[in-house]
Amino acid sequence: LEQKFSVKTTASNSEVVKSLGSSGVVVLAVKPQVAAAALSNLTLTPDSSPLFVSIMAGVTLAKLEEMGLKRVARTMPNTPALVGLGASAFVLDAREGDGAVVEQVMSAVGLCEKLADEKLLDAVTGVSGSGPAYVYMMIESMADAGVKNGLPRDVSLRLAAQTVLGAAKMTQADKHPAQLRNAVESPGGTTIAGTSTLEATGFRHSVISAVTAAKERATELGKL
Repeated sequence: LEQKFSVKTTASNSEVVKSLGSSGVVVLAVKPQVAAAALSNLTLTPDSSPLFVSIMAGVTLAKLEEMGLKRVARTMPNTPALVGLGASAFVLDAREGDGAVVEQVMSAVGLCEKLADEKLLDAVTGVSGSGPAYVYMMIESMADAGVKNGLPRDVSLRLAAQTVLGAAKMTQADKHPAQLRNAVESPGGTTIAGTSTLEATGFRHSVISAVTAAKERATELGKL
């Protein structure tokens, strides 16, 4: 890492915290089960502590404070952050001005929203944290359907992925998805034949149920 990115590395967590001071930011990107061990032996005070930004699922602000943290925020990113198109939300129990720092850090890899209630992070997990997997299944299914109907697989996959990318971009133009869908649905045409089949086979209910199931699982993990 030092050679590739020209950054300093260390095996000492306490050294990191000490060197950063109150102006620094520590991203907690460890498994929840090892969090307590990673945070042990740290000397933290409200005046000298860096801002900790946790991306651990299910570890609440209260639990993080029990582990000794003095300034802490929780966020739930998703995997498209790897290509700069992530979607995240955060809550914090820190001092004034820390929210802007969290937004700056998370906005570097995509959209970042601030939440007023920590409980809403579980819903964020359901929608955007787990959401890429639902979209991948949609793209995979569209591509498979294209193959079933004669398209080469590579062509079908590229068309399906680009369709999802373009459709997502259009929803950012202040138009409701229903308006955009209706604009494609010509009377008696091909699209309304397809969307009515999705409605008849429970597409909308399946997506809502999947998001809700992921949200409820996140809530369960927070109680462990």
